[in-house]
Amino acid sequence: MKTLGLGVLGLGEGRSIISAGLSSPRWKVVSICDMNEKLGAERLAEFKLPATAFTTCYDDLLSDPGIDVIGIYTPDHLHAEHVIRALSAGKHVVCTKPFIDSLASARDVLAAVKKSGRHVMVGQSSRHFAPFARQREHYEKGVLGELICVEACYNADHRWFLAKPWARKAEFKWLYGGLSHPVDFVRWYLPRITEVSGYALLSPNGKKHGLVHADTFQFVMRDAEGRVARVSGAYSGPVVPTARDSNMSCVLRGTKGASQGDYYDLRYAWKTDKQAMVETFEDQDAHFFRFGGHSHHAGEYQNYLDYFARCLAKGEKPRPDAEEGIVTVALMQAMDEAAASGRPVKVRDLLARHKLAHLFPA
Repeated sequence: MKTLGLGVLGLGEGRSIISAGLSSPRWKVVSICDMNEKLGAERLAEFKLPATAFTTCYDDLLSDPGIDVIGIYTPDHLHAEHVIRALSAGKHVVCTKPFIDSLASARDVLAAVKKSGRHVMVGQSSRHFAPFARQREHYEKGVLGELICVEACYNADHRWFLAKPWARKAEFKWLYGGLSHPVDFVRWYLPRITEVSGYALLSPNGKKHGLVHADTFQFVMRDAEGRVARVSGAYSGPVVPTARDSNMSCVLRGTKGASQGDYYDLRYAWKTDKQAMVETFEDQDAHFFRFGGHSHHAGEYQNYLDYFARCLAKGEKPRPDAEEGIVTVALMQAMDEAAASGRPVKVRDLLARHKLAHLFPA
């Protein structure tokens, strides 16, 4: 398998993808890019990269023949522009979630994908975390029977995140930046969500820290087969101790059994009519959490980078690809509109409004 050259744009969250690329025999970190020269110097020192590996100019990455794939880890509202430029330069793309921050740019992104002939993967990292990968394996083998409903949540005390100036701008929304994790879990299992309703609020802590949009969410949704799902999240206050709540979980309830994947404690619990078990993946803690205080989850990034490399080697479309990522954005935009209006919103209607109805899963 060919070793792939990786260029990284955005060195905050991009820290994890640098670690992932350097730890994998399938990848070579060729160049890293950020407008913040101080941060660039920190990353060069941290990962013992040569000074020539850092640039403040995105065009340097795009014109480098040694780079096969651009990893995009910039603020959410810049993703569409950065993805289109990378594709136009003939690069494959892996882009952190949310793929884009609204449907307004979706058609331009899809046109760039089609014209380039390159592959795009949305970095929905939680799919590649051990408990959730094990849960998916059980689901695909039919251990839980026919799926009835999905419940997913992600709660985190991210007041520290609001120290980033762009996080307090109108362009940033926790609904996209945080809730995209549990929303992706729901779409992984129920890809044809037809309708959403729910509520959102801006908490007192969020207001105090200068946040513009809501930081607390509760939504319910229904798919084309009548199955239901629930998604929740809160981001500007203390969280329940992990002894009681993993803070990120996905629960599947089926006709033969139920299961729950938990994030921070690396745990997967499942029960059927015949047996019950709790599986732990604590032995993989050092792989998934390589930096102090579980501050970054580079192991998931390495898992999805290696998955992307395998897809490219086989000529297979990675998942989530651009189209799947855009429909997930449509679901989040529908949630945003439902919270603002107090009325249910139909996802297909929202896609049609942006001339994207053909993307709704058949």
